[in-house]
Amino acid sequence: MKNPYSILIRPIFSEDSNTRMDLENPQYTFKVEKNSNKYEIKRAVEEAFKVKVLKVNTLRFEGKKRRVRIKEGKRPDWKKAIVILEKGQKIELI
Repeated sequence: MKNPYSILIRPIFSEDSNTRMDLENPQYTFKVEKNSNKYEIKRAVEEAFKVKVLKVNTLRFEGKKRRVRIKEGKRPDWKKAIVILEKGQKIELI
């Protein structure tokens, strides 16, 4: 059983995610551990913020390749989760 704070790395604040927070059913975006699944993310959000989660959508991103002079490298792969809460629920992130 994983610690909820090890699954949720940080919230993502962007123009798109900020508009999703103002909807009737608010949606919050988090950067999450790459190996976690939807059930673990749902449980982690419910335990950490004491809210009721309706649905979780996940997206996987492959790290971009970068090059500095001769050396080639790669940014790490990461995972994003969009958490949809039930009506009337809200998370105070700021």
